[in-house]
Amino acid sequence: MQFLKMLFWCLLAFLAAAFTLGNWTTVPIRLVGGLVADVNLPLLLFLTFLLGLIPTLIWQHAARWRLRQRLSAAERSLAAVSAETGAYAAPAPNVAITPIQPTV
Repeated sequence: MQFLKMLFWCLLAFLAAAFTLGNWTTVPIRLVGGLVADVNLPLLLFLTFLLGLIPTLIWQHAARWRLRQRLSAAERSLAAVSAETGAYAAPAPNVAITPIQPTV
């Protein structure tokens, strides 16, 4: 599995290098005040990719942190309740489920 992962990343790096070499042109960008910046197209595409990726990653990490906090609070309250009662809740009984026969 590690070999396939390494092969995937090498293939992705090769495709990125081929794209970069094939599209190495400068693109003029008009800035505020009449300034014009000449930027290479691969660099511009990479920067716009990061501009979309970074806020998404920040939001995802914040959501995971918030869920971890809620889970730890729920685990603490469950531990406190089980410590008060001195016993755990009884497990649910095993019930056999019969499948419904289709009518033709």
